Amino acid sequence: MSLIDIIVYIFFTLGIFFNLLAGFGLLRFPDVYTRLHAGTKCTTFGSIFICGSVILIGLRMWLTGNPDDGSILTIHTVIALIAILLTNPTGAHAIARAAHRSGVKPVGAVIDELAGNPVKKASSKKKEVEKE
Repeated sequence: MSLIDIIVYIFFTLGIFFNLLAGFGLLRFPDVYTRLHAGTKCTTFGSIFICGSVILIGLRMWLTGNPDDGSILTIHTVIALIAILLTNPTGAHAIARAAHRSGVKPVGAVIDELAGNPVKKASSKKKEVEKE
């Protein structure tokens, strides 16, 4: 097993881990905003690692054995990665903006700056200190 194979396996394992973490976040988080955060950040990061492993496989094929298949695999993966990096955050932003404009409030938010009048929740310890 070569060093490139080990790096490919590590990248692929990290990509699967982050994508599973995104699924777990989608199931466990309470509102649309935190779910979008988990889904977008983790799947983008997981996709970077998975595409990185495929790019390494393609480069190895390109340099060692089959230059046509390796170059096609590498170029298509780079194009797919660029598309993921551009569309994932943009789509999440559009969904979050639409949710906020339709009146969906964040669960347990301390400050909602987009609502127009920010409301800060003070902790009970601060109130007790100020009273004394």
